[in-house]
Amino acid sequence: MTRQTASKTHELQRETHPSSVPSQAFALPGPSGKIGLAEERPLLLGHRGARAVSRLAASPGKRSVPPENSLACFEYALNHGCDGFEFDVRITRDLRLVVCHNAWAGAYKVSASSFKSLSSRSAGQLACFEDVLREFADRAYLDIEVKVPGGEELIAKAIRHSRPRRGFLVSSFLPGVLRRLHELDPALPLGYVCSRSYNFSLWRKLPIEVFLPQHKLITHALVEEVHKRGRRIFTWTVNHEEEVRQLAAWGVDGLISDDPKLLGHVFPVRRGRQEAVGE
Repeated sequence: MTRQTASKTHELQRETHPSSVPSQAFALPGPSGKIGLAEERPLLLGHRGARAVSRLAASPGKRSVPPENSLACFEYALNHGCDGFEFDVRITRDLRLVVCHNAWAGAYKVSASSFKSLSSRSAGQLACFEDVLREFADRAYLDIEVKVPGGEELIAKAIRHSRPRRGFLVSSFLPGVLRRLHELDPALPLGYVCSRSYNFSLWRKLPIEVFLPQHKLITHALVEEVHKRGRRIFTWTVNHEEEVRQLAAWGVDGLISDDPKLLGHVFPVRRGRQEAVGE
């Protein structure tokens, strides 16, 4: 990628709510719902909370990373400098929303299993969507990635019941899921996740607030185009300090990493941010 050092603040002309904030001037709403002290930095999110991936194998803290997509792992992300986290949602046979990345939980297919059966085999690690909302809706930014169609009504209903107060996004690789969510609730902040350049153009046509391309697909020109169209751009999965700094310099609005400690190192927690994020 071509290096550029200039950063630029882009004002978004969008309806104001906890999920919509100006590019490069991110701040979380406090308990009253008001926006706290802003910092000139991207939104920092842990990927599935955090992941003990091979690149981090030499890290002294690797063994202390809880299982990904668990409540304990989400706590880990917040405790190591993130504003929130990305997590995956699937639907079980008995229409429960579970936090699980893969279609299979061990030897059991999520869509063909009941929540009770999956939970009993997970040693207490499998969370449902309502667990996440209950534990984190008041203290973390939530990037809710919908992995499969069929649970849109349940997701919209759960959010209406426990709307996250620190900002949130409902994202998906699936355009049909995003369109259905928009039909159910036009106020939902939606994001299109993209890992291939051939379907790049879809982000311009979908009812989204945030475009989430894989980080290797991002250019400075793309960041500027997204901002000019009144949208924000998040990216994943950013696991190297050089990439974190370059993407932030280009004006990327949100960085998603397997390594919350890396994000916390590049953007240390300051008192103003602690007050904005704290309860």
